[in-house]
Amino acid sequence: MHPMPELSSLLKQLRLSGILDSLEARNREAIDRKLAFTEFLSLLLHDELARRDQKKLDLRMRRANFRNQKTLEGFDFDRLPGLNRAAVHDLATCRFIEEKVAVIIAGPCGTGKSHLAQALGHAAARQGHDVLFITQTQLMNSLRTAQAMGTYERRFNYLAKIPLLLIDDFGLKPLRPPEDEDFHDLIAERYERTATVLTSNLDLEEWGAAFPANKMIAAATLDRLRHGAYKIELDGESYRGLKPASERSKPPAAKARSKAS
Repeated sequence: MHPMPELSSLLKQLRLSGILDSLEARNREAIDRKLAFTEFLSLLLHDELARRDQKKLDLRMRRANFRNQKTLEGFDFDRLPGLNRAAVHDLATCRFIEEKVAVIIAGPCGTGKSHLAQALGHAAARQGHDVLFITQTQLMNSLRTAQAMGTYERRFNYLAKIPLLLIDDFGLKPLRPPEDEDFHDLIAERYERTATVLTSNLDLEEWGAAFPANKMIAAATLDRLRHGAYKIELDGESYRGLKPASERSKPPAAKARSKAS
């Protein structure tokens, strides 16, 4: 009697049905290589662990809300000769997440700030960290929506506890009350507990302008963000330059209509 149907049923009961994907191939390999039963079992278990790790990574990537597959491998360092590559690659080790500090990425529009932030997020996700990429506007809108739906505390706690929060376009729009207080409360809750990456078109000395209504909140928020933070400055031309339009062939001249006699 062929054992596969029984094995299939047992593996499903044990919640190990993923092993079925490679069971036949590994069985043939074990026969061809004359592997011991323990070696055969080890191969199957390694396959199952790899599948589970990939499934967890796929879930982290979906939850991270990345705009696209922006990785460090795809970042064009040659466009930014003044950028410290060693510092960027050191950040990609994600040691800053263990240190529970902020990373500030500043520079003009189109220099790759969002790409670099997402690349650090991808590196963190691959290392097993939960990540969320969100713009400042999306962040504040999500809190406002949660407030209206009575789920503010749950949303705030999620944002406060996620190991790596990537906030894109900080300071692009001013934080008006009560958004400035909500943003301060979030940063204060994450301070020395979790890691945060922020991108901004503003230089660090200009960040106070993001809190036009309350200088005290601005000072308290920025003081926490700056403490122990790493800073990466991008300085170069925007990669979003216009492409020259191809010259269109001129339309043929319209033929003059002859007047009716």
